[in-house]
Amino acid sequence: MKAVQLRETGGPEVLSLVDLPLPEPGPGQVRVKAVAIGAGGPDVLIRNGTYKWMPPLPAIPGNEMSGVVDAVGSGVTRLAVGERVLVSARELPQRGGCYAEYICVAEAVPFVLPASLAFEDAVSLGNFQLAIALLASNGSLPAQAILVPGAAGGVATALAQVAQARGLRVIGTASSAEKRAFALENGVSEVIDGDAATLPERVMAMTGGRGVDMAFDHVGGELFVACLRSLAPFGMAVSYNILAGPPSNDVFDELRKLLGKSLAIRTFSIHTVDADIAQRRGLMAQAIALMAAGQVRAPRAMRMPLADARHAHELLDRGGSLGKLVLVP
Repeated sequence: MKAVQLRETGGPEVLSLVDLPLPEPGPGQVRVKAVAIGAGGPDVLIRNGTYKWMPPLPAIPGNEMSGVVDAVGSGVTRLAVGERVLVSARELPQRGGCYAEYICVAEAVPFVLPASLAFEDAVSLGNFQLAIALLASNGSLPAQAILVPGAAGGVATALAQVAQARGLRVIGTASSAEKRAFALENGVSEVIDGDAATLPERVMAMTGGRGVDMAFDHVGGELFVACLRSLAPFGMAVSYNILAGPPSNDVFDELRKLLGKSLAIRTFSIHTVDADIAQRRGLMAQAIALMAAGQVRAPRAMRMPLADARHAHELLDRGGSLGKLVLVP
């Protein structure tokens, strides 16, 4: 079978299309023939060697694959040949493994896909699983409005759609007219400029001086502090990445300056539920149900052959795509 592999970490050039033996399912395993493979940020982290949950080299990146069960091992009772499924590497012993024409996994791993979900849409479900978890991170406190910087991103658009389905107002930021239009297509209520220096003032003006109940930051630096200053009383800022590094100011000092609002901060990783099978799979089940019911929809996909994985990573590295990058075997 064809697969994309890396033997050393680095730029897109370390990705190579290789021929590997067709895997055979062992006892209790099923083999999935890929129809669509998602390409995203965690794959880049595996490729450049900075992922905290790095698989051993040589490695096959890829964290989501949708396709059809085409072979089963002895003792398999849950799945049958011909079933439409999603494989998420969040269910595997190690991340990666999906940039391949076939994958063998334990029969408990795949999620059965409703016939109404297209294969290329299904590989966006991981972002919706993450979005549901992010929105639950403030516990039971009610929310009216959220702030989503970088609102045209994959996780951001999933957040916006899930929030919209719950009746929340979504204020997003975007850096270009194309990205603003894309964000508005995908659940964002209003899009504003993302300049950290003026963001809190803009958010307060838009919310009548109240602020937002939750702000989701993936950048860090000055933006995280701007998110804190954009919060309503009892609001929470959620940091789920720090692409620009740690917050620019002393965070505790900022919280004390805003003491009258009783604000909260949460650092978030989906890896928190790695050991909680019921919660992790329950989040994905919710995502599948939302998409099947038409309450959320996958962003439009950019399709390219699996053999063009290097080009896909070049686009990922420079933020040169809108929507989901889908590799087709």
